[in-house]
Amino acid sequence: MNLPQHVRLVEVGPRDGLQNEKQPISVADKVRLVDDLSAAGLRYIEVGSFVSPKWVPQMAGSAEVFAQIQQLPGVSYAALTPNLKGFEAALQAGFKEVAVFAAASESFSQKNINCSIAESLERFLPLMEAAKQQGLRVRGYVSCVLGCPYEGTIAAAQVADVARELYNMGCYEISLGDTIGAGTAGETRRLIEVVGSKVPRDKLAGHFHDTYGQALANIYASLLEGIEVFDSSVAGLGGCPYAKGATGNVATEDVLYLLNGLGISTGIDMDLLIQAGARICAVLDKPNGSRVARARLTQALA
Repeated sequence: MNLPQHVRLVEVGPRDGLQNEKQPISVADKVRLVDDLSAAGLRYIEVGSFVSPKWVPQMAGSAEVFAQIQQLPGVSYAALTPNLKGFEAALQAGFKEVAVFAAASESFSQKNINCSIAESLERFLPLMEAAKQQGLRVRGYVSCVLGCPYEGTIAAAQVADVARELYNMGCYEISLGDTIGAGTAGETRRLIEVVGSKVPRDKLAGHFHDTYGQALANIYASLLEGIEVFDSSVAGLGGCPYAKGATGNVATEDVLYLLNGLGISTGIDMDLLIQAGARICAVLDKPNGSRVARARLTQALA
């Protein structure tokens, strides 16, 4: 199969990336990060989430962040909303797009959101109906698609069933998440073949964690299968809570370098992206998780 000519990157750093941080992060620093990413050419940015601050304290203030960012035309600014209450808060804050998530693993669903997969999907029905009435687009996530920290291997058919449910509910796009980052390129291709038989491939996205160093290989494998949307996090922000010390989200800079090398258009400025990552890493006082950014920043100092 020919590689796609254009790929859309979904920037999850301000949400998935920051939610694992231990130290408080100011609204101003979050606003600066989102504005930096917009300026670099990202056209889809997850700004935050409307979950209980008790469970995810770093996502407190998502409404204030959205109110203060410089919203550029043509950019989708989204929020994660796990339930109707979260959706209503996002709606009140002015968001035009939200995301929901379900797991492909029963154990993960129980431990993460205290309900079965079927129950989690049922909870989304009133949210999806409200979104339809309000004209908001909803993106769906499926986690643990290439393995679960509790169950190990997850059947591709089970992933396909959850993805199809979300798609049939009205999610315009389904992001397949390798939550523990253990998937390989061969497994990724087989997964897309199975899920693609239930959900059109142009409605699928890839969300790969780099715990085992396989994220870029899995993205390339997905490109070969016709996938044109990938989630990534600037500077590789976001650890993996299931593997101590392991990396989490694949770095946007590294994905962009891969795509640039393949001649695939994204509309993203690498220099501005690296600057955005370096700035938030300085705020967090942590090393940059992007190999490309580290190489370029080292060269700049030489």
